[in-house]
Amino acid sequence: MAAAFVEAAAAAAAPRQHRKRTRVAMGTTDDYEKTCCLGQGAFGAVVKGRHRATGGAVAMKFLVSEPAAGGPAALLREALFLEACAGNPFVVGSRGLARDPATAELCLVMEYGGASLRDALRQRDRTGRPPLPEDAVRAAMWQLLSGAKRMHDAHIIHRDIKPENILVGDDRVLRFCDFGLAVHMAERPPYTQAGTLWYMAPEMLLEKPDYDALVDTWSLGCVMGELVTGRAPFQGEDSEDQLCAIVGVLGVPDDRAWPWFSSTPFANEMTELDKQRHKSNILRCKYPETKLSDEGFELLNGLLTCNPDKRLTAAAALKHPWFSKIRAGSAKG
Repeated sequence: MAAAFVEAAAAAAAPRQHRKRTRVAMGTTDDYEKTCCLGQGAFGAVVKGRHRATGGAVAMKFLVSEPAAGGPAALLREALFLEACAGNPFVVGSRGLARDPATAELCLVMEYGGASLRDALRQRDRTGRPPLPEDAVRAAMWQLLSGAKRMHDAHIIHRDIKPENILVGDDRVLRFCDFGLAVHMAERPPYTQAGTLWYMAPEMLLEKPDYDALVDTWSLGCVMGELVTGRAPFQGEDSEDQLCAIVGVLGVPDDRAWPWFSSTPFANEMTELDKQRHKSNILRCKYPETKLSDEGFELLNGLLTCNPDKRLTAAAALKHPWFSKIRAGSAKG
């Protein structure tokens, strides 16, 4: 599996030609045959389907009719986000919208990208296999950061990056999916808290209203940590508990590290004893050299930096020396 990830990263890293598309195709659900349910939640379901004419596998996203789900507008919005990333191998491709002729119900049709990374990691754990070796983690992170850079270049913040929203294809290429909580940077703040607790950036947990794409690179740091050990780095039960888990490992930011932090209610409610107790960064203890090299840890530490102004962007992370072998391989290809 590790070798397959590395080969997939090298093959998919080469740039692809793509044209910018601004329209979303509209088709009919009659063109597809539903085969099985891939997942179901409060807002709807994702169904695996087969295109009747070509036999190609697709994923079809249906939303429930409740106003909270957003309805057709939410599906169109997500389709437009996918179109904005068209041509990138690390973002699931859109096949447009499809309407049921009988009910007028809309669904979003996407390429079928495989099982989720969450399921792959759980399967690995259930079968007693160790976490991924570093070379496989490096290849996976190269793909994910490349996909994130494409999203951010298109001015899109995903806001819900986690293993459940990353697909693992048969070709071992990782692809982002589920842009249901994404936001375009042209939408003016204030932004609200969104996403999944264990992968939320500190500024979002602290309800900073003008956060930016750096919330995604924090989430990718959490995913990287999970790839290395099989467990998410920080596992709180609510926002305050999650923040406590973060500063318990990374330390309480002082005014030099993150001036804005001291003005937050969370910081003001911390006692001096708490601040002293959580003063040191012990992230390396969670990811020792036996699990992650110095260069790999440097990248992880750069992603899991509390102050977003000092956190690595996706573009900067891809230039890190940890990826030098992948960059060299893609240049030769």
